[in-house]
Amino acid sequence: MRRPALRRTPGARAPLLLTVPALLAVAFLMLPLVGILARTSWGELGDHLTADATTEALRLSLLVSLWALGLSLLLGVPLAWLLARVPFPGKAFVRSLVLLPMVLPPTVGGVALLLAFGRRGLLGPWLEDTFGITLPFHTSGAVVAATFVAMPFLVISLEGALGGLRPRYEETAASLGASPVRVFLTVTLPMVAPGLIAGAALTWARALGEFGATITFAGNLPGTTQTLPLQVYLLLQDSPEAATSVSLLLLAIAMIVLIALRGRWTGTPGDHRDPAHRAAGRPEEPAGTAPDPLPEPSALPPDPRPSEPWPLHADVTGFTRLALDAGPGTTIAVVGPNGAGKTTLLRALLGLTPRAHAVLRLGDRDVTALPPHRRGVAWVPQDGALFPHLSALANTAYGLRAHGVPRAEARREAQDWLDRLGVGHLAHRRPDRLSGGQAQRVALARALAARPRLLLLDEPLAALDQTTRARVRHTLRGHLARFGGVCLIVTHDPVEAVSLADRVLVLEDGRVLQDEPPAEVTRHPRSPWVARMLGRNAWPGTTTADGLAPEGGGRLVAAEPLPAGAPALAVIGPEAVSVHRERPTGSPRNVWPGTVREITAVGSRLRLLITSAEAPDLVAEVTPESAAELGLTDGSAVWTSVKATEATVVPL
Repeated sequence: MRRPALRRTPGARAPLLLTVPALLAVAFLMLPLVGILARTSWGELGDHLTADATTEALRLSLLVSLWALGLSLLLGVPLAWLLARVPFPGKAFVRSLVLLPMVLPPTVGGVALLLAFGRRGLLGPWLEDTFGITLPFHTSGAVVAATFVAMPFLVISLEGALGGLRPRYEETAASLGASPVRVFLTVTLPMVAPGLIAGAALTWARALGEFGATITFAGNLPGTTQTLPLQVYLLLQDSPEAATSVSLLLLAIAMIVLIALRGRWTGTPGDHRDPAHRAAGRPEEPAGTAPDPLPEPSALPPDPRPSEPWPLHADVTGFTRLALDAGPGTTIAVVGPNGAGKTTLLRALLGLTPRAHAVLRLGDRDVTALPPHRRGVAWVPQDGALFPHLSALANTAYGLRAHGVPRAEARREAQDWLDRLGVGHLAHRRPDRLSGGQAQRVALARALAARPRLLLLDEPLAALDQTTRARVRHTLRGHLARFGGVCLIVTHDPVEAVSLADRVLVLEDGRVLQDEPPAEVTRHPRSPWVARMLGRNAWPGTTTADGLAPEGGGRLVAAEPLPAGAPALAVIGPEAVSVHRERPTGSPRNVWPGTVREITAVGSRLRLLITSAEAPDLVAEVTPESAAELGLTDGSAVWTSVKATEATVVPL
């Protein structure tokens, strides 16, 4: 039977013009290594490597390289963090200094070290007179030389890892009460561990193989500064076969390090450091499994600690400008279009953004000048930002531990909160083994367990499916009812705004358009975006004697017009729009011709988008039976009508 020919993917074949030079480059790099392997006296390899001079040089190389690694970690880790996290004048110059030893000839580096730390150098006499330290021609000098040439590998590797680590993890940890040092040790370092390990391995390997700076600055004294690379240099003169064997040893060590790294040094932070991001795309529950149980709030045990009342007063300036006052136990939904300043408001209250500044008072305490970890403001970002190296239980207990709660008590209370949100059975799973919805519930439990004075939730239920969202919303409402502080919830879901909030704060371009109870915002929205979020037609325009002149053209008659000449918004419910195939007769005072451009199903009804040359776009809702009776399809010519009593005009 004839096998089908393999089909080559278009573009998969490498151009010959590039393939030949690439193969030559590989051969150029391989030939020296092949030369070492070909010239090695394999029968005498053991004798060469166990010679006294070689073992002494190897011992000294290991000692020097390990000390160099320790110094690089001590100095390089803070430097990498500074370069990755802190903007400061001269940052580009400092980064150039870090890179300089990598491009500088090693012997030139040795001369520079000699002129800086030698007996006649800039600091050498002072070090010798004050501390009795002489670096040249001493083992400590070999350590300094190896550190000088090797530390850049650690700094560059770790800076790249820190640059790829999203700051939201550290910001979330700070909002839970962790000090900057605690955040660095318990969140930052564990999450950049692959980059740190890779940089440390490369640093050690480079220090182990250092030659030029060492011989220039520290000399070549057997047992004191004669490291393995220097031993190779001496053996080349007297015993080339032994030099080849020792070179093979150094080559093997270097290859083992590179193979172990598997390209991690040059890679960017990947999914292994952002499991919450991966989990967000997973289904809420695997197929065929029952949903996580969510206990009723009334069936839950009392909160582990009583919640104190914490009223809020904030004056926010900058991009977002508003004054906010709220009593204890108030939940405020913050809504508005993208770019309205919602997240900027939350970050200003946290003290995490230069775009806006908040003068913030919680209870009788002014926390404006306090750093984020001392404000008592807990934050749940959009993706939850669970720490990927901690279990769900350890994540939830993090804020309690940061506040000094003993480990056993913190874990017990954290388990209570996980149980409250229906994920207690997942306590020992890490975030990469949680679905998006499960991870979001753990993030909520973590914030609530920290007992903040102010709770900030940035779209906390966005990752949940509709069924689970309703159940979690119901449970969350019960917890917020017992919360003694103020809670701000950023949301794009009108159901969340109405069911969870006591007030709805509408933002646009950083300013407040409306701050009223949900029922009032629902009846009389003053923002086109909010009206559309609520599923209503929203026409901005200018008031006239009998209604509104929409910005898109046309005329609208309203039963209760406002004084003419003012900017206003006309709000029309989709259910108030009548659709006809012929021009209607009778009482409607607003009649426009149009064309059906889109038909979508919304529950048990159909929603029609109708465009018209005589009015702005209009959304209407009809039953499937009515649509079939009228013969409505995409492109159908129709007439729409709205009674004057069904059009509400509100001032902007």
